[in-house]
Amino acid sequence: MPAAWTEAFLEMMSVERAAAKNTLTAYEKDLADASGYLAARKQTLETASAEDIEAWFNDLGRRGLSPATAARRRSSIRQFYRFALTEGWREDDPSRRVDAPKAGRPLPKVLSRADMERLLATAAEKDGAGGLRLTAIVEVIYASGLRISECLDLPLAALARDPAYLIVRGKGGKERLAPLNDPARQAVKAYLEVRKTFLPKGAKESPWLFPSRGSTGRLTRRRFSQMLEEAAVLAGIDRSQVSPHVLRHAFATHLLEGGADLRTVQKLLGHSDIATTQIYTHVAEGRLAQIVADKHPLSRKD
Repeated sequence: MPAAWTEAFLEMMSVERAAAKNTLTAYEKDLADASGYLAARKQTLETASAEDIEAWFNDLGRRGLSPATAARRRSSIRQFYRFALTEGWREDDPSRRVDAPKAGRPLPKVLSRADMERLLATAAEKDGAGGLRLTAIVEVIYASGLRISECLDLPLAALARDPAYLIVRGKGGKERLAPLNDPARQAVKAYLEVRKTFLPKGAKESPWLFPSRGSTGRLTRRRFSQMLEEAAVLAGIDRSQVSPHVLRHAFATHLLEGGADLRTVQKLLGHSDIATTQIYTHVAEGRLAQIVADKHPLSRKD
């Protein structure tokens, strides 16, 4: 398994879910335990099948581990695979069918349209180049449904000529079209006017759309998550409900609420399996049902 998978997962748990240091250490140990067991079966977390994960789950019980420790390890591997599925690294979740929680797969967090408007307004109100950069990133993700990694990996050339859509290279080198609406294009134009502010010290140019003075030479996922959280707090939104992933979730759910068909959303998100996209239908249906309950005259209590 590529070390980058584990590193990205642990970073997500730290930044987006505010996991404590001890919790992150436990996750790392749990993944290492699973990797060690799978290695004996000549498999990795990257290649493991449902049968492999089921065998590991059963092995936890045979080792005499406490119920709490075994449950935590099963939970760690499930969360890892859900993250891998969301990132498009795998097309399936081999842990899903094994000893699945009765509550089922948790629905993704989604901001309402009003929340998105407040978040964008707060980003736009931020003074200076930082506000223009934050607005551009949020608008691009919300308009196109890009993963945060896909957004931060964008080269300057991709938007230098004000395109109406992007050609994004996703999992397995597969390309897809990602639309850009007028607000996103205008936000990018405004940001490009101040982009040189973020160039690495001494550099005259950078190939990245979102360069940075940090060691990587471009804006990192961690730093963007911090910026987004700060904006959420100022907008009066619970920061635990906001993350780069949530912007992508909002894109998909709001499209479905607006009447888009599932296949179209699948293509826009770059999902290989439509089952991955279907989770958003449950979110949209739940939100629409709540709107009817709150707004329909016959649903109101006297």
